[in-house]
Amino acid sequence: MLHPAPTSKTEPGIARGILEEIHPETATHPAYIVLSFYNTNYRLHLLPVREITASPGKRIEGVIRAEAKRVDIVTTGGKFIDPVFGPPRRLQGRIIETDTARNTLTVDTGPAPFVCRLTDHRQRADDFEPGQLVGFGVLRGASFEQT
Repeated sequence: MLHPAPTSKTEPGIARGILEEIHPETATHPAYIVLSFYNTNYRLHLLPVREITASPGKRIEGVIRAEAKRVDIVTTGGKFIDPVFGPPRRLQGRIIETDTARNTLTVDTGPAPFVCRLTDHRQRADDFEPGQLVGFGVLRGASFEQT
């Protein structure tokens, strides 16, 4: 159970977390935010899609998007984001929604859902079903869009 437990229903693809830091763009790195999640040690580095209006240390909601490399159906293991600190490189979790028009899978990784666009031309979103446990690498540039 998350603590504090959410009291309102949200869309399946909406992530709830805490905005830890906002880093401006530099000559060598794009702007990024650090997002953490209740009752976990995760501190994800994500590229903001638009200006972030929340203040560091405050709760924030939004959509985390990533581009999935080849997606594999797995039969063992749990839900996770790898690494715990930094930009996500590998995800594993249960599919909670598929969007064939956008060719995306919404995957519950445990701490947060990710909306992942499939990039392998041999795979389509309709190849997968909600409830399946999947694992895959993600390309650089996972983003966060505040709602």
